[in-house]
Amino acid sequence: MKATEALHDLGQSLWIDDITRDMLDSGTLKKYIDELSVTGLTSNPTIFDNAVSKSDSYDPEIKRLSTAGYTGEALFFELALQDLSRAADLFLPIHERTATVDGFVSLEVSPLLAYDTEATVAEAKRLYGRAHKPNLFIKIPGTKEGLPAIEEAIFSGITVNVTLLFSSQHCVAAADAYMKGLERRVAAGLDPDVRSVASIFISRWDKAVMDKVPDALRDKLGIAVAHQAYRDYRAMLYSDRWQRLASMGARPQRLLFASTSTKDPKAPDTLYIGALAAPNTVNTMPDKTLLAFADHGKLQGVLSPDGGDCEDVLAAYEKAGISVSDLAAQLQKEGAASFVKSWQDLLQSIETKTMALS
Repeated sequence: MKATEALHDLGQSLWIDDITRDMLDSGTLKKYIDELSVTGLTSNPTIFDNAVSKSDSYDPEIKRLSTAGYTGEALFFELALQDLSRAADLFLPIHERTATVDGFVSLEVSPLLAYDTEATVAEAKRLYGRAHKPNLFIKIPGTKEGLPAIEEAIFSGITVNVTLLFSSQHCVAAADAYMKGLERRVAAGLDPDVRSVASIFISRWDKAVMDKVPDALRDKLGIAVAHQAYRDYRAMLYSDRWQRLASMGARPQRLLFASTSTKDPKAPDTLYIGALAAPNTVNTMPDKTLLAFADHGKLQGVLSPDGGDCEDVLAAYEKAGISVSDLAAQLQKEGAASFVKSWQDLLQSIETKTMALS
């Protein structure tokens, strides 16, 4: 049995954090589904920038769309929706087989809107309606301004992948926004079964402190933060507030482990996959990490619902001079900025291609 299959059988969803037209045209994504137990897909501006700038497979469509008058963001979203619609169709049988729990793909709103609540809601509604796919998540950042947008999107019946979460506190805030949206639906007599995932970024923690802590603490912070978030996620599922919603037909906002490619060249390339196994959660990974885990990955046990030794590990980092709460805020801010940079690079790549093809 492949390690990917063992993880799937444990109850964790394996998603691929990548999409290109070449993956779709070559049948690679279908192969990942059939052979490596992949059951969903995530994307972000960096992924699309690499897809467009490093391949000529988009050139005919870029030329056609630009001739039709599309430019900039409008042209990009046409390309992205084409790819994600094809991917959504590949995952639709999984979506239906799992009673709409799994088999999702994700599209991010413009990162330029990360601190604009109203514009984020409007864009989420537009993209969700434009795609018209039951298994499409709209990615909305879990920033202070993003939280009310998440609530409003859920109330509007839009499935949401909350992104740019870096701590348990961020995840709790995302869950609160999710439940507020569901509670408003219940009060309005609407079906509360609107799906969501909360994406907590892992590897950036260890990258940020790699040269600031003793070797004994190297590559342990991200896993400890993930373990803490998982503990608090499990506690939320037993809360009276959630149980009331569940009794009315709501389904949990699943915890998703993102940014799981290893950044430390001294660490195993499957570090964050084997260490973060947990039922009823999601782990999304680049294809390089997926293939590595299928080849030589091993499960290192299952995350403990009580958090294991996460508090001791986090306390050790605090003792070493790392403020975990301050770093969480810094990483979220830097993450939003990096997506803006990737977004600008993506639009520049499209403009360059458009000019070259005209």
